Amino acid sequence: MKDNKKNKGVGPRMRKKDLQEKILSFLEKEKKQAFNYKQVAFAVGVTHPANRNDVINILDELVAADIIMEVELGRYKAYANRGTESEGIFVRRSNGKNSVLIEDEPILVAERNSMHALNGDRVRVEISARRKGQEPEAKVIEIIEPKEQVFIGTLNVEKDYAALVTDSKFLAADIIIPRSKLKGGKTGDKAIARITQWRDEEMNPRGEVVDILGKKGENTAEMHAILAEFGLPYKYPENVEKVANKIDAGITPEEIAKREDFRGVTTFTIDPRDAKDFDDALSIRQLANGNWEVGVHIADVTHYVTPNSIIDREAQQRATSVYLVDRTIPMLPEHLSNGICSLRPNEEKLTFSAIFEMDAKANVVNRRIGRTVIKSDRRFTYEEAQEIIETGAGDFAKEIIILDKLAKELRRRRYDDGALEFDRAEVRFEIDKDGKPVSVYFKESKDANKLIEEFMLLANMAVAESIGKVPNGKKAKSFVYRVHDNPDAEKISNFSQIASRFGFKVKTEGSAKEVNKSLNRLLKDVKGRGEENMLAMLAIRSMAKAIYTTDNVGHYGLAVDYYTHFTSPIRRYPDMMVHRLLAKYAEGARSVDKMKLEDQCKHSSDMEQLAANAERASIRYKQVEFMQDRLGEIYDGVISGVTEWGLYVELDENKCEGLVPVRDLADDYYDFDEKNYCLVGRKYHNKYTLGDQVKVQVARADLDRKQLDFALISDTGNPNKPLRDSKGKNPRHTPKDKKKKQPRKSKAKS
Repeated sequence: MKDNKKNKGVGPRMRKKDLQEKILSFLEKEKKQAFNYKQVAFAVGVTHPANRNDVINILDELVAADIIMEVELGRYKAYANRGTESEGIFVRRSNGKNSVLIEDEPILVAERNSMHALNGDRVRVEISARRKGQEPEAKVIEIIEPKEQVFIGTLNVEKDYAALVTDSKFLAADIIIPRSKLKGGKTGDKAIARITQWRDEEMNPRGEVVDILGKKGENTAEMHAILAEFGLPYKYPENVEKVANKIDAGITPEEIAKREDFRGVTTFTIDPRDAKDFDDALSIRQLANGNWEVGVHIADVTHYVTPNSIIDREAQQRATSVYLVDRTIPMLPEHLSNGICSLRPNEEKLTFSAIFEMDAKANVVNRRIGRTVIKSDRRFTYEEAQEIIETGAGDFAKEIIILDKLAKELRRRRYDDGALEFDRAEVRFEIDKDGKPVSVYFKESKDANKLIEEFMLLANMAVAESIGKVPNGKKAKSFVYRVHDNPDAEKISNFSQIASRFGFKVKTEGSAKEVNKSLNRLLKDVKGRGEENMLAMLAIRSMAKAIYTTDNVGHYGLAVDYYTHFTSPIRRYPDMMVHRLLAKYAEGARSVDKMKLEDQCKHSSDMEQLAANAERASIRYKQVEFMQDRLGEIYDGVISGVTEWGLYVELDENKCEGLVPVRDLADDYYDFDEKNYCLVGRKYHNKYTLGDQVKVQVARADLDRKQLDFALISDTGNPNKPLRDSKGKNPRHTPKDKKKKQPRKSKAKS
């Protein structure tokens, strides 16, 4: 009787073969998700206890046979769709490890089976059947959609042929170039080329030079090469500049009459000392009721740049100004960005403004948004404004000190509401007239910087709210938002585990406000410690990326529901989009096409990422160039990254980062522990982990790869675990002789 109750509802036991077919069918159907064995058992209708054990065994057997994958411990998933033919994006690597991405899953493609597809090409492939113990392989049978691309490298011109020795990590072969297609290029010139033909039977592609950038090693040539590498423009089209140069400021009495006039109100700009494009200004005056009226005035770029004009099309394509170490590549022609639109002192300027009435405690009593005209009284650098804040003396000291107090109250409330407080020092280089870095300094955000930041944030939030926040029952009009999604739970959990090794506790559960407060506490407590920069960087990496979109999900980092970019239209196209939408909706226009707006948002987000990548590449180049003269010198540093190929070390003195290759850790064979971010020696069990203090010697400085190599001298982060060689002695790693890089010889005749 007891057994009958126990087995009530238990169905017959399925044959293992039938159960396996059901499991495979279920996982194939739900191939985008991963499941644990309980979920799989329930999904295929298992009720018999013995079959539950069968499910576990079958899943393990399918993983062992490489028919399904175990994406993490105890969670199983089908491989991406692998019919005999499929479509995907080709990924070419200079190390020969080519692959095709099908539903985000890489499948190996041997070079002989690649049809010489280039990185990013959309291809049709034939996939081999999966065999036990072997990875599947794909063979390209058609290049469906070639990706337009160019390659950057150095020319080697011989008597009978020429070749471009590429810098690309996506192409191992040199590009053969007929002498008639060199555009005057000579040996040693940095050049851009495109591939025009790549025959199946040839090892090398053929191509033609698109542009000559200059001599290899010259600063401008190398900076332009970085821009070209990321598909970014490195010069401004002359025809666009000609059109821009004809534009007049047009500040007529008729135009002024359409706007609110702030020319008589105290107004000034605060910017970096080398800035020329002043796109924001602040005004302040006290009202009769004792409150303060603060105006955030932004250059009215869209008054001058009309939709679909030649200037607008160029700006839309660029989407952003690009800031390299030694130069700015502007989104708009200089006549507009540094001239007509720039809010220079003692000049009347047309602006788009957010005006706030604030009480002494920085509460916003009233606000309005509209077009204005201003006349700035003074241009301050951040350093000048900071001195006034610290001393209380100087031009417009009363106004600056009041703005500083209001900004500090705004900031305090933001952090109380759960905003994140990332405040990392930025590495900057002093550059000589030839573009060579001569010293390193750290750019820190002080009160003057934070004053401007707070009022820009306030304006951006107010503009987003004015469109996005509508009464119940009404639908918000299409708009451009700057959103920051919630962080991935797994990334936050991993970061919490790393932080705990240094004695810091980060909440991984609870409200966003609680999690962010624990992060802020860590960032405050870690100040001045060796692991500060590394933990701050890891905290940032655990966050989602901020993007532009029409779907408002709020801004996690700022802890606000509505946010946009309104305050920098000279250097960001989304701000121009926001200005136009504000003006259009103020006139009572209907909502614009959301799909079209979303496409523009995505393009702007993509271009922003490319610009950030180019900026980082220029910093890496200058770091390597700076350290070239310091080969053999010894520095203290901290392990800032751990990978299977080695340890990344950030130097304490100048924040330059280099690699200690795992091949140079000669005292033992090291395994990469991905979960714990460390390398562990098999024989002596020495461990190198994130945050360890180390002493390194500068071994190599490779400008072509933009990479520094360090040799490990001692591990001061683990004083009880000295380095040992195979004989138990404490070695001193010394840099290898720097070999002259030989250009790769072409494997095909021209």
